[in-house]
Amino acid sequence: MPLDPVLIEIMSQKFAAAAEEMVAVIHRTSRSTFVKEALDFSVGVCDVKGKVFAFPRAANTFAIDRPCTVTIAAVPDVAPGDVICTNDPYTSGGLVTHVPDVHLLKPFFHRGRVVAYGWCFAHFTDVGGAVPSSMSPTNSEIFQEGIRIPPLKLVKKGKMNDDVFSLFSANSRIPETNLGDIRAMLGALEAGERRIAEIIERYGVETFLDAQETLQDLAAAKARAVLRRIPDGTYDFWDYMDDDLISRFPVRLRVRMTVADGLVNLDLTGTDPQSKTAYNCPTLAPLHSWLVLKITIFMLTHDKTIPLNAGMVRPISATNPPGNIMNAEFPDAVAFRTLAAIRFNDAVTGALLKASDVLMPAPAAGCMSTMVLSEFEPGAIRPTVHVIQPMRGGMGAYKGRDGIDARDVTINNMRNHPVESIESECGLIVREYDVREDSGGPGRWRGGVGQKMTLEVTRDGGTLLIRGSDRFRFTAWGVAGGRPSAPYRLVVNEGKADEKQLTKVDRLAVDSGDTVSVQMPGAGGFGDAYLRDPDAVLDDVKNGFVSCQAAAADYGVAIAGTGLDETATKRLRLGRVRENLRADFDFGRQREAWETVFDDDAMGALNRRLYALPKSVRYEKRIEVLEHAVPDLPPTGQGSVEAAVADADAARRRLAWAMDEVLGPEDGTAVNPS
Repeated sequence: MPLDPVLIEIMSQKFAAAAEEMVAVIHRTSRSTFVKEALDFSVGVCDVKGKVFAFPRAANTFAIDRPCTVTIAAVPDVAPGDVICTNDPYTSGGLVTHVPDVHLLKPFFHRGRVVAYGWCFAHFTDVGGAVPSSMSPTNSEIFQEGIRIPPLKLVKKGKMNDDVFSLFSANSRIPETNLGDIRAMLGALEAGERRIAEIIERYGVETFLDAQETLQDLAAAKARAVLRRIPDGTYDFWDYMDDDLISRFPVRLRVRMTVADGLVNLDLTGTDPQSKTAYNCPTLAPLHSWLVLKITIFMLTHDKTIPLNAGMVRPISATNPPGNIMNAEFPDAVAFRTLAAIRFNDAVTGALLKASDVLMPAPAAGCMSTMVLSEFEPGAIRPTVHVIQPMRGGMGAYKGRDGIDARDVTINNMRNHPVESIESECGLIVREYDVREDSGGPGRWRGGVGQKMTLEVTRDGGTLLIRGSDRFRFTAWGVAGGRPSAPYRLVVNEGKADEKQLTKVDRLAVDSGDTVSVQMPGAGGFGDAYLRDPDAVLDDVKNGFVSCQAAAADYGVAIAGTGLDETATKRLRLGRVRENLRADFDFGRQREAWETVFDDDAMGALNRRLYALPKSVRYEKRIEVLEHAVPDLPPTGQGSVEAAVADADAARRRLAWAMDEVLGPEDGTAVNPS
């Protein structure tokens, strides 16, 4: 029965309010710093099919369409007071995306009938595994990433299942903190259950159930109306992770976006196979919320009235071949799935910009880097694990607007940890916490700059983990004449005799007196930087976003003291050489050099042949082919891609020969690499 539009709006607001209250409970009662300060958690209310119909506007994540269906089906015999728990990506059907994320689902009953499920998750600082914090990029299987809990009852009829929790606690380095976060999540589910019961009491259960469906239908219709802004057509784009840490070779994520009357298909065919490291993303289905993050943001930017529920993604479909890095298969390690998801969504950004350069900003910084310190405090019998800071880059510039500085909401909108809480909880002193000068891509509209933080260690014997770093080699690209961002930079003991510049690290041993400086990349610029208002450049210099040297070199703006030198600025801008200005995308010299050999046709042919092989050998065969093709490629951040492919013709011949030699010739004829 159709519901009155006024009643639908009332129900929408009440559903959202129930979810907002769940957010407030976890925020105020959680134990771990990463949850109570950074807000790495989310909540929602699902229908009996597992589709989210109530989601908070204050949520930290845009992953609205959580696939709860498999988890609900795995525990069908539920009673009032039960709570289902899981942290396993594979047995939860992709609801969980890595083991530290613990998810709870509680059936909400009305007169003996399940009418909804409350859902929440929180990122737990440690759930066991090979390293403190449970996340190491060098893990090759999920068995190394901590204890796995398939969907089961953590709470039965209102009573905690102590056996399950005892097993969970025995496999964590910080069980007391985990218990505190579980209690906060249980409290949030109780709050949501009360509010839903009040809604049913006032409006009736049938109105409540009809509203679930009607609001999802409304979201789908509004979402499709926004997607009609994208011109019909097919748009190909790809982007790269620098490497997967254990090899030197870039990892390519490719999308073909096909649009027809507001219906969008994302085809991942041509994306590189899964890695032997923990960068795989367990979407486990053709469509997953992590494939549509940028599109979700796009929709909400253009229509803020769309109800936040699973109906938003109905106009979107995906072709997502199993075994690619965005569709992991058991038992692939998945702890660092975030980086692959970010880079895939950067590719989606590029496809949208190909459709129209007014639809999206330039790409954001392209990585989120979280620092974790494991240390033994005096007298302790086991290490403590502290999440220090979720570091961020900037947001991309938009046609007509600069990018947002020191923020990146591609995956989530985590808050920073206050410096006081960092220094009070672990053996560190924060020596510097600032924006990073000259990190944003130059443009008529400047890309957002990244953050930088320098830490000094005050105790011996610690281990620092720096998770999720990337964009050392292939930085966020510029759009319509805009320039790429500065690369990521990681320096130990900067300015000292033993200064060392690092790239991606797994575990870094630190002692008292050591300093570690994390300098995040910025985002891509938009438009010709020499068309930027000189007064805006002067403001950037005053605010620490752009140096005087970069103002002159990148923008043609001369700064004299605290003001503009208009004569020198005019001279700089008139004398500028324009031949390197790109009208479409400026990918930077490193990526453009790489693609003189590894263009779309070559990578398509390589991946087509790799996917014809058993999964168990794909990774090693891929690395073997690339080793033959570019034997001199340096590790990320330690040399130039340009030098390694200086003789592009020879590299292409070696690539063709290696594909035949390693994978077998498609036509039976091998090619001589010389």
